[in-house]
Amino acid sequence: MRSLYRGWVMREIAILEHIHKLVLTFSIALISISCTELSEYDSQQVQAALNDSLITTTESWDVEISLMRKGRIRMIIDGSHSVQYQSEENKRTTIDGPVYVQLFDTTGNLETEAWSKEAIYYDDVREFELLDSVRVQTVDDRQLYTDYLKYIQDSDRISSPQFVTIITPTDSISGRGFSGLTDLTSYTITEPRGRLIVE
Repeated sequence: MRSLYRGWVMREIAILEHIHKLVLTFSIALISISCTELSEYDSQQVQAALNDSLITTTESWDVEISLMRKGRIRMIIDGSHSVQYQSEENKRTTIDGPVYVQLFDTTGNLETEAWSKEAIYYDDVREFELLDSVRVQTVDDRQLYTDYLKYIQDSDRISSPQFVTIITPTDSISGRGFSGLTDLTSYTITEPRGRLIVE
């Protein structure tokens, strides 16, 4: 009985060795086939996947971001949630709302407030965008309404290519192509519509 078992085991070992050699040969053949040159499309897909893996993200809740100008706080942005994306090329922070923005003048007094549903800050170009249901109000009761507003930190100006409405204590104006100061005391609308109350 023992010799039958031993013969059976020896046959099984021989079969397993044969299977092992086949698997090893197949693996070597597969590796040598896969080491051929990739097509241009495949190379682009591999590069895109590698680039995606080089983006880091940081997520925060109940955020407050301060932007400085000449050593003083120029802007404070509050939001409920933010995600910061950083790659070799750029860095941006998206802020989910409600978003509340405060702009301060050179003496540190509140100059302008703004509200929106979403915001994006582009760190590399130092630009800040307010998106969706944007409302701006200055301390002297000037108001601006739009769906998109950009703040350029270096020039300290705001702009929008979209439709805007500006309401002041004496008049209102609407149109497309807005550019102006953050306190809304001076601005240009390239395609205006509106009314002016003359006394």
